[in-house]
Amino acid sequence: MALSKDKKHEVVREVAEALASSKITVVARYQGTTVKALQQLRRDARAGGTKLRVVKNRLVVKALSEVDALKGVDASALNGQLLYAFNSEDEVAPAQALNTFAKLNPSIEFVGGITAQGTFISAEEVKALAVLPSKEQLIAEVVATLLSPVHDVTNGLSGNLHALLDGIEAKAS
Repeated sequence: MALSKDKKHEVVREVAEALASSKITVVARYQGTTVKALQQLRRDARAGGTKLRVVKNRLVVKALSEVDALKGVDASALNGQLLYAFNSEDEVAPAQALNTFAKLNPSIEFVGGITAQGTFISAEEVKALAVLPSKEQLIAEVVATLLSPVHDVTNGLSGNLHALLDGIEAKAS
């Protein structure tokens, strides 16, 4: 069923808002994916704060032209049946959600991504983002790295203290 002109304007406005607020928008082909699988993908992605949308490409191109920061985006790769993954909180979550799903459903194929700065990145760059650890994991690794010298000193001192106590005990016996 064709959309009315008013409905198309509403879709363009919604997509423009999603593009403007998203830290990255990941674009993927979904041809050959079942409706049931797409519904599961939407549920899984929503758990990570990512919203998925299937929109006609020319409406997305029109929405891109309505967002000042994204007016210069190269939209030549936007053809075929595409889904768009938006996330306003995390830069890697959309790529990770689609990558995780694509492992079980090879019909999902990255096309690229649109950054908040207005750059279209390639499918290879999106795949590289998808394998990055999450923001929380990176913070935990940095904290662990910063704390390792403190732990080393503590362990060294406690080892010397144990040796001292063992020596005193041996002398007292």
